[in-house]
Amino acid sequence: MRAVDLIRKKRDGLELTGEEIGYLIKGYSEGTIPDYQMSAWAMSVYYQGMSARETADLTLAMAASGDRIDLSSIHGVKVDKHSTGGVGDKTTIVIGPLVASCGVPVAKMSGRGLGHTGGTIDKLEAISGFSVELGQERFFRQVNEIGLSVVGQSGNMTPADKKLYSLRDVTATVESIPLIASSVMSKKIAAGADAIVLDVKTGSGAFMKTLDDSIRLAKAMVDIGTQVGRSTIAVISDMDQPLGYGIGNALEIQEAVATLRGEGPEDLEEVCLILASHMLVLGGKAADEEEARAILRDKLDSGAALDRLKMMVSAQGGDINQIEHPELLPQAELHVEVKSEKSGFVESIQAEEIGIAAMLLGAGRETKDSSIDLAAGLTLRKKIGDPVEAGEVLAVLHLNRPYEDRLEEAGRKVKEAYGITDAKVPNRPLVFALVTPEGVRRF
Repeated sequence: MRAVDLIRKKRDGLELTGEEIGYLIKGYSEGTIPDYQMSAWAMSVYYQGMSARETADLTLAMAASGDRIDLSSIHGVKVDKHSTGGVGDKTTIVIGPLVASCGVPVAKMSGRGLGHTGGTIDKLEAISGFSVELGQERFFRQVNEIGLSVVGQSGNMTPADKKLYSLRDVTATVESIPLIASSVMSKKIAAGADAIVLDVKTGSGAFMKTLDDSIRLAKAMVDIGTQVGRSTIAVISDMDQPLGYGIGNALEIQEAVATLRGEGPEDLEEVCLILASHMLVLGGKAADEEEARAILRDKLDSGAALDRLKMMVSAQGGDINQIEHPELLPQAELHVEVKSEKSGFVESIQAEEIGIAAMLLGAGRETKDSSIDLAAGLTLRKKIGDPVEAGEVLAVLHLNRPYEDRLEEAGRKVKEAYGITDAKVPNRPLVFALVTPEGVRRF
C-alpha cells in the first residue's frame, strides 16, 4: 500500500476502504507519511468529499491513535454534550449539574479556548482552587458518587487529529465537512460516552455561518455516531448574537450560577433546557422531550441542580463560597460603558466581533501560549429586538489596567458589532432544527 495511490484514488472521487484510511492516519501519526502527501490527500477530500462510511472509518482511526477512555465502570448511560463553540456559550456549566441531578451521569472532558474567550475548563478555573486535572480513578469515583465531573482532556487523546488539524489550518482545508465532523467526533468517541448530544451553532459567531452548512455538518456528525454505535442527535442553535449577556470567564460562571438559581437570561435557560431534555431522553430517564422538560424544570426550581454544581466544585477543590456569593469571583478593576450613537431597535449583533472585543480585554487567547485574565470580558445590556436610545448603554467592558491600552479598540469593535434600525425587529428563534438518524426536523 502506498500513500500516493490512495491520494490518487481519492482525487479521482473513489471511496477508500477502512484499511486504507487506517494506513494513512497511522502513517501520518508515526511520521512515515510526510506532510506534503497528507496535505494532498486532505485537499482531495476537500474537493471530493467522503461517504458516511469513510468518515466513520476516519473518525475511528483518529480515535484509536491515542488514549481512549473506558467509562464502563461508571454506572448508568453516560451522555456527553458537545458544542461547536460560540460567544457566551456557558451551557456545559448549567447543563452538567442539571442533567446529573436527574440521575444521568455526566463524565465530561472539555478543552481550553483559543480565540474569543476561554473554554469550559478556563471558565471553571475562575473558581478559586478548582482542579481540572483529576486522575482517572478519582474521576470515575466522583461521577459514581455525585453523578458529575468536568476535567481537562487527556494530553494524548486523538493525537492524529491534533496533527492533521494543524496541517489543515495551513493548507486551506479546514472547511471540509467530513474532516470537521471526524475531528469533533473522534474526540467524543475517544472520551467513551454511550450517547452524544451535539449543539451545532449557526450564525455570525459560529464556525458555520449558514443554516444549510450547519445542518450538513450536524448530519455528518450524527451519521458518524450512528455508524460507530453511539446514540447521537444534533440541535442547530442560534449564534447570530452571543448567548446570554456575559462574555468572559468569571462573568460566565456568574451567569451560569444565576441560571441554576432560576434568575438567568431567558435565552441561556431555554437552550440549556432543550439540550438537557435530549440528554435525559438518550439517558433513558424520560420517554420524550416533554417529560424530560418537566423533570428538569423541577430540578431547577427545587435548587437540586445548583446543589449538584456545589457538590462538583467542592469535590474538585473549588471555593463553594464563590458559588453561593458569585460577587466573590474575580472582578475587574475597570468597568467602562459603551453607548449607542443612535436611537432605534437592535437589528443585529456580530457575535464574532463581540468575542474579539472580549479577547482584546484579556478574556481569550490570541495564541495558544497567551494567558487569560479571568475577570475580563464584557456584559451586554442590549440584545436583538431591544429598543435603544442614543446615549444608552449597549455593553459594559470589564478589564484590568494592563489591558487599558486596548480599551479604545475593544469599544470600537462593540459599537461596530451592533446594527440599529428604525423599524421594530421580530424575535429570533433560538433553535432552528433537530438532526437525528431518521432525518432533519426544521422548526
